[in-house]
Amino acid sequence: YQSYSAFAGNPYFIDLDQLKEEGLLTEAECQEADCGQNPEEISYEAVYQTRFQVLRKAYDRLKRLEKEENEAGKSLKEKFEEELSPETIDYCFYAAVKKAFGEKSWSQWDEDIKLRKPEAVARYQKELEDEICFYEFQQVTFLKQWKALKEYAHSKEIQIIGDIPIYVAFDSADTWANPVLFQFDEDNQPKAVAGCPPDAFSATGQLWGNPLYKWDYHKSTGYAWWLLRLAHVFKLYDTVRIDHFRGFDEYYSIPFGDQTAERGHWEKGPGMDLFNTVKEKLGDVDVIAEDL
Repeated sequence: YQSYSAFAGNPYFIDLDQLKEEGLLTEAECQEADCGQNPEEISYEAVYQTRFQVLRKAYDRLKRLEKEENEAGKSLKEKFEEELSPETIDYCFYAAVKKAFGEKSWSQWDEDIKLRKPEAVARYQKELEDEICFYEFQQVTFLKQWKALKEYAHSKEIQIIGDIPIYVAFDSADTWANPVLFQFDEDNQPKAVAGCPPDAFSATGQLWGNPLYKWDYHKSTGYAWWLLRLAHVFKLYDTVRIDHFRGFDEYYSIPFGDQTAERGHWEKGPGMDLFNTVKEKLGDVDVIAEDL
């Protein structure tokens, strides 16, 4: 529920050994990517601190090889963007800007780029071109390796079930690139957030804090963003489980800024209208509904 994108692949899954076989990394460089000292557990802090430095070495080597082989053709960035969706390209841009702002949430960026004013977008795309391209390299590599893994699974008559959350994170490429999809005010701050009411497990309810969808807007577009999201995940998985499925029927809305979920109320979700549209546009796709 705190992913930076509903469309990007996790670079932690990239197999460094495959990059070594492609001549982009050495064995010694692969060993620099630290997963922690305990073979039974992963230290995500160690992964975060080291993996991107190793991936950067692979990217820099690819750039050098590309320069030697291709003086006049398409740039590496152009090649990458032919293989990525606009939503994944948005993520790569977001990730590069986020790094430039010391990993702060986009809500704390300078006003011009926070609100994606065209002149700011153009300036940052130019200034951060190489960093954006580095994130695109990660995404193209992830997709290539995942496709091979999926094909291998299918060759063994194994299908893959993916699991996605109903909501996205506030600090994500999804909200920054498309604030109109969410219940935001004119400053792109949430008006209300997600959670669930007080019950036997929690006297004050659960305050998740994820932004809520502006379902009337989604309906007016023919649920275009949800169709893109589901079409994307069905390229990765054979079946998808959607977490907190009941939120499509009714969702709990908590005033933004509240410290508990006690003052929330229920709102109607899109219901079967969304899934009738999915069936019409995407066909008989396999969806598992979380049964609460």
